[in-house]
Amino acid sequence: MDIGTRIAQLREQRGWTQEQTSHLLGISRAALSHYEKNRREPDTETLTKFADLFKVSIDYLVGRTNRQEVVLDSDVRDFVQDADRVELSEDDILEKFALSLDGMKLSAEEAKRFIAFIRAERSLR
Repeated sequence: MDIGTRIAQLREQRGWTQEQTSHLLGISRAALSHYEKNRREPDTETLTKFADLFKVSIDYLVGRTNRQEVVLDSDVRDFVQDADRVELSEDDILEKFALSLDGMKLSAEEAKRFIAFIRAERSLR
C-alpha cells in the first residue's frame, strides 16, 4: 500500500475532512490532496507531522511495516524526543539507560566519576 492511501485511510478512520487534517498539519488542503492521491510525496518533516498526528510510525506510513503503532517504548521515545535536553546527572537517566565507552557499559559509579570530571574540567576554564 502506498503512502497516499495510508494517509487517506488514517484520516478517514478518524472522520476528519481534508480541511480539518490540513489545518492540524499546518499545510494546505491542496497539498494534502496531492499526498493522498500520490501526486506528491511528503518530505521528512511532513512525514513526521503525519506520524505524530496519527500516532503511527513513519515506517508504517512508507509501507515498511503493517504495524501502525510506534514500536519504541515510552522511555526511549521520551529520550529521543528530548535528546537536546538530556541531563546526564539525573539518577533516573543513569538507571534507565546504559551508558557505554569503547563498547563496555559504564557502572553507575563510573558514570558519576565521568560527570564529576567534566564538571571539574569546566570549572577550570
